Formats: sequence, C-alpha cells, structure tokens
Amino acid sequence: MIFKSIKTIYAGLFTILLVVGIGIGSVYATQNNIVAKVNGVAISETELQEFLLQQGGSEALDSLIQQSIIKQESEKQTIQVSEADIDTELATLKASFDSEDAFNQALETNGMTLNDLRENILTNIQVIRLLEAEKPITEEEIKLYFDTNKDSLGVAEEVKASHILVATEELANEVKTKIAAGEDFADLAKQYSTDESTKELGGNLDFFAKGDMVQEFEDVAFTLKVGQVSDPVKTDYGYHIIKIEDKTEAKVATLEESTAKIKEALLEQKLETEFDPWLQERLAEYTIENYLTKN
Repeated sequence: MIFKSIKTIYAGLFTILLVVGIGIGSVYATQNNIVAKVNGVAISETELQEFLLQQGGSEALDSLIQQSIIKQESEKQTIQVSEADIDTELATLKASFDSEDAFNQALETNGMTLNDLRENILTNIQVIRLLEAEKPITEEEIKLYFDTNKDSLGVAEEVKASHILVATEELANEVKTKIAAGEDFADLAKQYSTDESTKELGGNLDFFAKGDMVQEFEDVAFTLKVGQVSDPVKTDYGYHIIKIEDKTEAKVATLEESTAKIKEALLEQKLETEFDPWLQERLAEYTIENYLTKN
C-alpha cells in the first residue's frame, strides 16, 4: 500500500522550511573561513552562504516571516495550543501509516524530525484557530453542507473477511474440505494462500465496503453470515475461500452525529480559501524589515 508523504499529508497551506540556510556558519566547524578544499582549492564559508541564499534563502526567510506573524497573532488573540492538542493530531497522522516504522521512514525521507513535525502541527492548529475565530462556522453553513453531502456522511455497510487464494478450483475445494473438517482457517491461509500480503496474517483483509474489492469477490462476501465460509469464488486472481469475521450495518447520517465531521471539513475548506487573504492582510498591517538582498 502506498502512502502519501508526511509533507503531503500535513503541509498546510504554507511552507515551513525545516532547515534554513541562513546563519549556517554557527552549525558547522570552519577553518579560517574555509569549509572545504578540492585539490587544495578552498571553498569559503562566504561562498557557501551565498549559494544557499541563492538556492532558497528568500523563500526560507518568507516562511520565517509567516511563522512569526502566525505566532504573534496567536499571542494577541490568546490562542492556546496544548501539548495534548498536538499529541492528538500527531496520533491521527500516525494512524494513516501501516506501522511506527513506516511513519519514521516517512519522517526520514522528508528530512524531518519528530520535533519538526510537532512544530508544523502547532503552527497549523494556530492557523486553523485564528481563522475560526475570525470567521466562525455558522449553523447555516453546517446545515447546507449536511443537506448537500448527506449520503457520503453516512456509514456504509462493511464486512470484515479473511480469504485463502489458490491457483486452481481443485486445490480450493481441497482447502474447503479441510476447513469443514475443523482445521484452522488462519493456519491454512499461511500454508496455502498465494496472496503474499495477507497469508502471514491468516488471510485477514480487515473491513471493507462495497466497491473496495473485485465484483465477484464482494458479491459473495456481502451475502455470507458472520462465521460462514464460502465455496470457491473465481476471480482474475484465482480461486478464493472467503470467511466472514464480522459485519457492520449501514447507518444513515444525522445532522447531530455529523456536526463534528462537517466542522472539520468546513475548516479545511476555509484553510484553502481564506488563509492566503488573511495572510496578505496581516502582511500589510505588520512592519516588516527584510534585510536579505534579493537577486
């Protein structure tokens, strides 16, 4: 399964540079203002500074200016973000990854530390709360969103299933006979299944809704009762033996139960449409002295 990168998932509407090439002389050792030599030819700290500034110094400084505005505005309006708020958002982000290792790998791939990400989350929460305070979501907006999106706000019927995938109908029938004789489904999946992504999990596919699986597979899966095992089901992948582990019934959305989710969706929309105008207004209000020479 392919996941978005952390920066894609949690970039917000502005860029926060995690490594800024300004004042970099303080973070590395130099020898007489020399950072490297190539066949005895020196590369100076000044040359490195100039190169880094050319590569992104202006953009980095613009991002730091934005961060400063957001911080100052949050202080003016007494916007409070607790460690618990950050922990909650971080936990939600982590949950979008298969494992802790996958999450840490995404951090590394994006050149981020956990503290970098926490700072990113802090700033995003501050922006959301600043916009929410300036333009609160109204009951009319919530009602309109609900009426427009009622179907998608409901809970679809889902089944939790396991399967054993084999190449031939003959082998599928053999496996089905073993199950009927009382052999453990998960053990047989590990022994026989050709689905490498699920066999070591005992064939577990977890919950899925209609439309998530190929038609032939889900046509059978959604007709079985919990605990029931199917006859062989042929798809383009081979022959499946399906076992239903659990089911959740479809549930029609109500305005009361959907309000929190609707507010979250509307805040995301406001971030997309309102953040840049809000920032431009603040940039016009603040006295900003930029001493970085732009080439």
